[in-house]
Amino acid sequence: MNTKARTANTTLTRRQFLRGAALSATAFMVVPGSVLGLRGATSPNGKLNLAGIGIGGQGAHDLGQMESENIVALCDVDKNYAGRIFKKYSKAQQFTDYRQMLDQMKDLDGVVVATPDHHHAFAAMEAIKRGKHVYCEKPLTHSVWEARHLAQAAHEAKVATQMGNQGQASEDTRRLCEFVWAGVIGDVHEAHIWTDRPSQGLFNEYWPQGVARPTDTPPVPATLDWDLWLGPAPLRPYHPAYLPFKWRGWWDFGTGALGDIGCHAMDPVFRALKLSAPLSVQAASTRVNEESYPLGSMVTYQFPARSAEPQANNCHVKGLSGAEAGGVAMPPCKLVWYDGGLRPPRPDGLPDGQRMGDNGRLLIGEKGFILGNEVYPESLGKKANTIPKTIPRSADHYREWIAACKGGKAAGSNFDFAGPLAESVLLGNVALRVQLRDDLTLRKLLWDSAALKFTNLDEANRFIRNEYRAGWSL
Repeated sequence: MNTKARTANTTLTRRQFLRGAALSATAFMVVPGSVLGLRGATSPNGKLNLAGIGIGGQGAHDLGQMESENIVALCDVDKNYAGRIFKKYSKAQQFTDYRQMLDQMKDLDGVVVATPDHHHAFAAMEAIKRGKHVYCEKPLTHSVWEARHLAQAAHEAKVATQMGNQGQASEDTRRLCEFVWAGVIGDVHEAHIWTDRPSQGLFNEYWPQGVARPTDTPPVPATLDWDLWLGPAPLRPYHPAYLPFKWRGWWDFGTGALGDIGCHAMDPVFRALKLSAPLSVQAASTRVNEESYPLGSMVTYQFPARSAEPQANNCHVKGLSGAEAGGVAMPPCKLVWYDGGLRPPRPDGLPDGQRMGDNGRLLIGEKGFILGNEVYPESLGKKANTIPKTIPRSADHYREWIAACKGGKAAGSNFDFAGPLAESVLLGNVALRVQLRDDLTLRKLLWDSAALKFTNLDEANRFIRNEYRAGWSL
């Protein structure tokens, strides 16, 4: 769409039109979108011009959720893996290099980034520098430093952003917040989160970890631009052990099980407990090397006490009363992450035979505990069912971002919230580095968030940010 409206003295730009259309619709926001036939969209009057960057895997799903808009450009370095999506959106212009796409496609409103993790910050930053809105898959970035700087850049550019942790928009996330903020299990001092990824055994359904770099050098497929796929990562020969999808387990490209699932699974806990930067982090794991993440790990974070001041980024709490917005002080809290099939001990009071699941979360309070969203003991569970729903519900994770792009309120996982969450998640990966293993058996890493550094082991600070290949910089 290339809409221009002219008054006597003013030319209305396309972006101003979309924003104005969205703002004019806010007078009707009390009416459900389904009643208006809008399916939850903020503005029925204008469509965004969107581009997909990294479209063969999760990017294909993301674009499928945004077909209410104009998908006008597609970018992927692997023409074979992304071929079905190039064909599906055959009218969209096709690119291999997202930098060239952003230079040429002047009429883009936003981009959807679903590349391997090591490209996230680069693709998103290139878009932000050009004033484009950004939807970026989790874990937002590949390093802690990137998360800090990407969030700052987006905030300064005033673009609409959303990280791809879709569960943040869910009913379960909101109910967990409401349970905790109502004090149903009392003060929460401890939280545990676990995942089965990467799955182990003969039929590994996710990706390998704890493996060495392959030594053979098969030819690069003709449909793949290997140099662009590597991007900012150190140069190495092509091998099918790295892609598609299997890049997650390699230090140079992915962020392991913690990076893959942490921004999903930690999000509800961060919101409910009003967590921000940890004070410290320490880790234990199976054998790890300089090439790939361990098969299983435990990462322990310690968080400081939190004040009673409501936090506007938590579950869309802006405009609620202090009590409704979790306006209660919270004590120091320990959060433990487990992957590779590890999990916490069964909490006292969990009925015999009750499964904890291969993936889950557990909040332990003074009066009881919450496993997933089930409150124990039974008496507290009955009380939880009576707690009113005070947090505004989300129409949809993707619609939040589309509405924000058109001038609506900030999306629930905008980079102001997602950046600090990603920082905390990625700090755990620093504590898993094999180069620090001996030192970290003797101490935990003390974190100074304001200074963006560890205060008790300077050697760990070199893993806060990556070194980039020549020709790549943020």
